[in-house]
This record gives sequence, C-alpha cells and structure tokens, in this order.
Amino acid sequence: MNRSPAAPGPVAWTRGAALAALLALIALGLAWELWLAPTGRGTLALKVLPLLLPLPGLLRLRLYTYRWLSLGVWLYVAEGAMRAGSDRGLSATLAVIEVVIALILFTACCLHIRARLRAGAALAVAARALP
Repeated sequence: MNRSPAAPGPVAWTRGAALAALLALIALGLAWELWLAPTGRGTLALKVLPLLLPLPGLLRLRLYTYRWLSLGVWLYVAEGAMRAGSDRGLSATLAVIEVVIALILFTACCLHIRARLRAGAALAVAARALP
C-alpha cells in the first residue's frame, strides 16, 4: 500500500484538539458568566459570540481560519490573565482554566498550520519528482 507524504495523522488530531478546545472555551464562557460566577446581568456571556465565527471554518479545514483564530485567541488569554489576577474565589479559578484552554487552542492551531504546510510542501516535492 502506497502512503502519500501527507499523512492525515497530525492534521486530524490537531483539528480535533482545536475543535475540542474551542467548544470548551465556549462552554466555559457561557457557564462562567451565566451560572457559575455571573457578574452583573450575565451580559459578559456575549464574549463567546466571536468564538462562534471560526466554527464553520474549522469544520471545513480552512487554513485561513486556523491562522486568524491563533491570533484572536490571545484576547481570551489576556482576559483570563487579567481576571485571574483581579477576581477572587471561583471566578479566579475559572479565569485560570480559561487561560489554559485558550493556550491549548493556540497550540493546536499552530500545530495544525505547521502540519498542513509541511504536508503541502511534501506533496509539492513529490509532484516535482514525477516525470
């Protein structure tokens, strides 16, 4: 059996990790602001709306979506770091969890981008080697 240079292994697991982390970040944001440690009337739950935008692109394996999500996720790292230092009790713990999940999402996106670019480069080299 002939395997192509673009092994789906790293692409598949990084896609799964990115999707899982994104969904976990959405769930955490909603649970945090609506039930676990709400602030005010729960209007901070709107912070998860931008996280819904990359879902279709991640599901369709759009490389561009992984690229801009890896930059946008830093807003959630910054928010979590700020609230981890300023909030107390459960809210501070949830903020640390938000930072960890956002860093996992960033790492998964970066690894996915790297795997896709390496797979593309390997295919280009293989195509040039053909007569």
